Parts: sequence; C-alpha cells; structure tokens
Amino acid sequence: MQVSSLNEVKIYSLSCGKSLPEWLSDRKKRALQKKDVDVRRRIELIQDFEMPTVCTTIKVSKDGQYILATGTYKPRVRCYDTYQLSLKFERCLDSEVVTFEILSDDYSKIVFLHNDRYIEFHSQSGFYYKTRIPKFGRDFSYHYPSCDLYFVGASSEVYRLNLEQGRYLNPLQTDAAENNVCDINSVHGLFATGTIEGRVECWDPRTRNRVGLLDCALNSVTADSEINNLPTISALKFNGALTMAVGTSTGQGKIFTSLEPEHDLNDVCLYPNSGMLLTANETPKMGIYYIPVLGPAPRWCSFLDNLTEELEENPESTVYDDYKFVTKKDLENLGLTHLIGSPFLRAYMHGFFMDIRLYHKVKLMVNPFAYEEYRKDKIRQKIEETRAQRVQLKKLPKVNKELALKLIEEEEEKQKSTWKKKVKSLPSILTDDRFKVMFENPDFQVDEESEEFRLLNPLVSKISEKRKKKLRLLEQQELREKEEEEEPEGKPSDAESSESSDDEKAWVEEVRKQRRLLQQEEKVKRQERLKEDQQTVLKPQFYEIKAGEEFRSFKDSATKQKLMNKTLEDRLKIEAKNGTLSVSDTTVGSKQLTFTLKRSEQQKKQQEAEKLHRQERKRLRRSAGHLKSRHKRGRSFH
Repeated sequence: MQVSSLNEVKIYSLSCGKSLPEWLSDRKKRALQKKDVDVRRRIELIQDFEMPTVCTTIKVSKDGQYILATGTYKPRVRCYDTYQLSLKFERCLDSEVVTFEILSDDYSKIVFLHNDRYIEFHSQSGFYYKTRIPKFGRDFSYHYPSCDLYFVGASSEVYRLNLEQGRYLNPLQTDAAENNVCDINSVHGLFATGTIEGRVECWDPRTRNRVGLLDCALNSVTADSEINNLPTISALKFNGALTMAVGTSTGQGKIFTSLEPEHDLNDVCLYPNSGMLLTANETPKMGIYYIPVLGPAPRWCSFLDNLTEELEENPESTVYDDYKFVTKKDLENLGLTHLIGSPFLRAYMHGFFMDIRLYHKVKLMVNPFAYEEYRKDKIRQKIEETRAQRVQLKKLPKVNKELALKLIEEEEEKQKSTWKKKVKSLPSILTDDRFKVMFENPDFQVDEESEEFRLLNPLVSKISEKRKKKLRLLEQQELREKEEEEEPEGKPSDAESSESSDDEKAWVEEVRKQRRLLQQEEKVKRQERLKEDQQTVLKPQFYEIKAGEEFRSFKDSATKQKLMNKTLEDRLKIEAKNGTLSVSDTTVGSKQLTFTLKRSEQQKKQQEAEKLHRQERKRLRRSAGHLKSRHKRGRSFH
C-alpha cells in the first residue's frame, strides 16, 4: 500500500503493487507470494478487479452492493459484488461504451451509450433493447418523474427519449454549438447542461423552457490565471437543492488534494458516504484509493480504518518527503526561474517539485540570516518552556477578586475529587457568560461590611485573610513578571496550616463574636443619632390653606383619627349619644336605623346665607306689591 500526501491530506493507494496474470494456477500464485515481497504486501480488496486491456467508465449502484465497470478489448461490462468481494458476471458488448447509467437500485436496469450512437438497454437477465440517436452522444441523464432520458452530444439539441411511451419527444434547443455533460437535480428536477463555450444552461423539464444561464468561462478567467484557450465545461454535478459543482477543461478551481497515478484517468467514481475513490485508467488494473478526510471506509472493508490508524501511529516516509513543492512565485524569490524545464524541477499541477536538499541550500544562500532567526526562535521556545514550569499566575477580574479566587479554589478541589471518583464536573461561574457582568460591573461588588454578609459568613474573616495574602502574592508576581525578574518558587504555607480541628466550636464562637460586634456598632450609631438630634434646633413650619377651606385644629383631626380606630359598635354608640343616630324596633321584629348628617361649619354658613337671601327677596316682593296698589288707586282717583 502506497501513501502520498498533498496539502496535509493523506491518500492511501490500495491498488498499487504487482498484478498476477489470470492464467497462473493457484499453486504458482502462492509460490510467487512467498518469493516476492511486493506481491505479499499488496492489498487485494476485490478479486480480479481489472479489465483485459483498458477500463473506460466505472460506477456504483445506489444500494452500494455492486460496482459496474466497462472496458476493452473486447468491449464488455463487468459487475463486482462487494459482499462477496469477487466478480458476479461479465457481458460482452458490440461497441465501446461512452458512458452508462444504473436506473435501478441494483444491476437489474442499465442503459449504455455507445460510441456508434447506439443506446442499449439491459435487464437483470441480459440484453433487452437497442435504439439509435441522430448525433454522437457524450453524456445523458435520467429524469425519474417523467421517465425521460436526456442525451447531449455533438449537437445543439438535447434529445429526449420517453421510456414509458417508448418514443422520442421534441428536443430542447440550446444556444450552444455542442454540449459536453449534463445532470438532473434529484430534489427539484432541474436539468443542467455544460456547453463547449464554457456556459451552463438550466432547463425546467415541466415547461421545457430555459430558466437560467451561467457563464463559467468568463468568471473563471482572472488576471493571475494563465490559459491558452477558452475553458469548456468538462464536469457537472448537483449536490442538494442549491449547490452545483462545475469543472472546466483548464482545471481551474481551488485544489483540496490531487492524485497522480502512473497512467491516464478515464473516469472517477466516489463510493457513496465514504472516503473511497474508484478510478478507470488506461491500464488493465482499476484504481482504488482511500482518503480518510473525505469519510470513513465502506462497511464491506471497514478494516481499512484500523489499518490507516496503525500506519499513522508508525509513520513512514511518504512519496514527497524528499521533495519540496514550490510555485512559480517561489522560484522568482529564490532566483531559480532558469531551472524551469531542467531535470532539477518536475512540473506538477500549478507548480514544481524540487529536491529538498537543493531547496535548503538555495534558501540559505538567498537569506544568510535564516540561521540567526532560527536560533532566536529556539531561544524563545526555551524561555516559554521555563516560564510554563514556574508558578502559574491566575488572571483575576477587576471586580470581586476574592469571590473569583474562592471559585477558583473550589474548582481545583472539585477537579481533584473528580479525578479520584471519575465524576463529571459542572461548568464554573467564571466561564459562564450569564455571570460575566458580576466580575466587570462595580455595582455588583460584594459589601463585606454589611450585616447580612457577616452573619451569613461567620468564618469569612479567617478565610478572607488567607485570600488577601494570596491576592497580595499574586499581585507581587504580576509586578515581577512585568519587570521580567525571576520570582521565587513555592508559596507560604503558614496560613494554610493554621486550620482548627474543631470546626463547629470555631463557627459558634465566630457567630457570637460577630453578633457582639454588630450590637456595639448599633449602639454607637444610636448614640451618634441622639447627639445629632440634641444639637439640631427645631424651626417652625408654616402651611398655606387653600382658598375655600377653613382651618381646623389639630385636635379635631386627632379625635377623628381615634374615632376611626374604634370598632363599628363603639362608633354607633357615640353617634347615638350625640343625637345624630337613633335605633328603634319595628313591628316586624327588625331594627330601624335613622341618622342625620353632620354638617360642617361652611355648610351651615352657606345655609344661613341662603336663608337670609330668601327673606330679602320676600321683603322686596312685598314692597313692590304695595307700590303697585298705590299707583292703581291714584289713577282711578284722577
């Protein structure tokens, strides 16, 4: 098994090694395995996983059980069963296969597109039907909702063959001269075709109209890219409802990793939901590659995961360990552009491979101070290692430092207990964003002089002394670190060793002591308030009465307040004595309650004024009547 690495992505080649001819007997094969080390170390996942001459295309069924591959010579298709790890069947064909599609979940329905314009249908038993398209085809896709096959090729038209009706439908007319690839989205059924002009056309199979056009060739050409001709669309694949991958003939795109087999590639197939790649090559042997970064190994060869883990634990030299990959810009910086085309540089992808020893020599000549920089980095690393061995500083917040130190100590004790008991520890308050403000906002500072805090924490004085000493030590260490001075290792243990064995007695004594202190403080506060009251001089306060109101003595309000504090029965008795209330029995047997409203002085004065006003009006009317009668008697006399 050969291991290669590019961009820190490991690729395991499972098909490398010598292949034994088919006509050898089992006895001779075993003898060769004993003699030849390369034959003995090779990994053969699937028996006879090869073609007589060349493999052209390779695909995997939807259920993942069968791998189908086509090749020459003679033109044929082979089906391999992954559950049995061997060849299931082989069928010969009339002409070479351009591409094929598996319509069912297994191998029971297959469609082949030949290079002589024929379309061949195969069932589980074998050959079923053959028909022909007008122009040479290059790719096709199957639309499951409508049972239509879409063929693209050396024509501007997209041919449609309906498998339910068994006839051709009207083709789709594109704007391209030729179409290379096509694909149908399995989610919403959108049909896309890649043209020779570098465009992607999207069609809606329901309305048979074009719904979108994407010019990939124009967008892929930038100022940094070097191309000799117009990029054409060479690969097209949907991934989900909204994602589509497009490949160009010029190989533009961001490289994740790459394969460089000994022979040219004709087709590549990714095993579903895994990191295994199957390749069809210009050689009898088909390639099998395993890339753990892409996914796990398939279920039928799950032992590959354990094998690769063992190889990572015991690493060996990879293919490119003795070479350095450099780009053209790196060569310009090193002044080695004149070596392009020489045996010292091997062209690969967008750069070159050169010997690692030559690279180090040239880099040392270009940058003679590289060793000094390396030496400084090593010294810096040593200093960091020695600092890590010192007493680690605890970064405390600005607010509630003692509370934070208490939480840190409790967290360390919990960690020790969890290491012993193997119990999961809960998250700390210091790392919780919900309590972040408590250690940043000064309004949340704990008042240790308050009565509630001192009574709830009777031993706080002794513990706080320990923490204050630790805080002072931490502050001193921070100052020493800033001054880049060495600090003494260790910490004083006098405060920690002075713990009482009898916790209950100490707790009771501390509570009593705190209560006595609180009582003394309260007594001092009362004396201070009494002195302030004696020293203060009372000044008279004046109140303004609103217009239309009368002044009432404070005694009336006091008596009214006393009356309101009494019960209803007492108030009724008082009202009966004053004469404003009378209680009498009725004939029916119930009680009758009558009362008179008590009028205020203002209401009395108002009633008296109204009474005088009515009397005055009566007097004026009488005097006016006398004058009228006298006037009448005088006129009658005349």
